[in-house]
Amino acid sequence: MDSNPEQLEALWNDLLSLQVELVREAFNSLDPTSQKTVLLHLKRMVSESGWQPEQRTSAKAALRALENQLIQDELWKSAN
Repeated sequence: MDSNPEQLEALWNDLLSLQVELVREAFNSLDPTSQKTVLLHLKRMVSESGWQPEQRTSAKAALRALENQLIQDELWKSAN
């Protein structure tokens, strides 16, 4: 994950955009280690206190979009 503040902000704006394609594109632009970091952070946003309701809603939507993609990816791999 790039440490440039503007790029990080843009990445998180896309990840929390509530738009499935933007979420997936932002996530897929990351290396595997960064993807794991993002997933853990999104899970914390959903489960830990201190986050605004809108942030929780966006994090839940991002996790749903990514989980659906990850499931589809696994099904594709197992079928081939």
